[in-house]
Amino acid sequence: MTSRLQIQGDESVLLHVTHSNIKSFSADIRFSLQMTVEAVKEKLWKKCGTSVNSMCLELYDDSGSKISDLSDNKVPLGFHSPLDGYRLHVIDLDPSSVTSGGWLEDTSLVEKYTISEEAYDKLDGKQLYGVIPGTFRKYKEKIAHQKPSAHESKMSDNYMQDHCANIKIGDRCQVEPGEKRGIIKFVGHAVTLGPGFWVGIQYDEPLGKHDGMVKGTRYFDCPALHGAMIRPDKVKVGDYPERDPFEEEEI
Repeated sequence: MTSRLQIQGDESVLLHVTHSNIKSFSADIRFSLQMTVEAVKEKLWKKCGTSVNSMCLELYDDSGSKISDLSDNKVPLGFHSPLDGYRLHVIDLDPSSVTSGGWLEDTSLVEKYTISEEAYDKLDGKQLYGVIPGTFRKYKEKIAHQKPSAHESKMSDNYMQDHCANIKIGDRCQVEPGEKRGIIKFVGHAVTLGPGFWVGIQYDEPLGKHDGMVKGTRYFDCPALHGAMIRPDKVKVGDYPERDPFEEEEI
């Protein structure tokens, strides 16, 4: 009797990952077939925030038909015979999870701090900043009318353009400092950020600050907390594959 287990060497599979609570979360992630289901959950926890103990996994083929539930944490992923292009669906069973209720996607759910006009006018700039006298409103108006810094005034629209010569959308990259890896999603001007050229990155891990929208302008799409806008001199393109957090343990 033959086993369903199909693992040869260090074979891996590229799966499309979705999440029950985070509708905008969609990523293609490579997994070793030798990884246990528990190790797969550990890797996904670092990407989507759902804890291992609260995570259920479902495997679907490329036609959308459900193949299996990955319910046994001890068996290797290869036991379920996944193929490239299959979908791995994450279900978060924790009702109090950070991913529940749309909190990571819908900012309208976050209670905003408000202050009355009267209270705002009474704010003292000296109290807040220790230097500027007068009201906080007057201080803000003064700052708003000041000339831009000498550095900004000297920046042209072509600032950093030469660094973008070899950077293309879709390239794999590494960002310094920190050696953060990801994929190029945007190259060009970003009027909400300042003059010159910028590069939009979708990090492999949730190391970013947004989902591709910055100050009300969308420059690209990516999962929440995976996006960043970086000056091109901090970006290196090349053979920078996605890191496996368990690769050091497999040496």
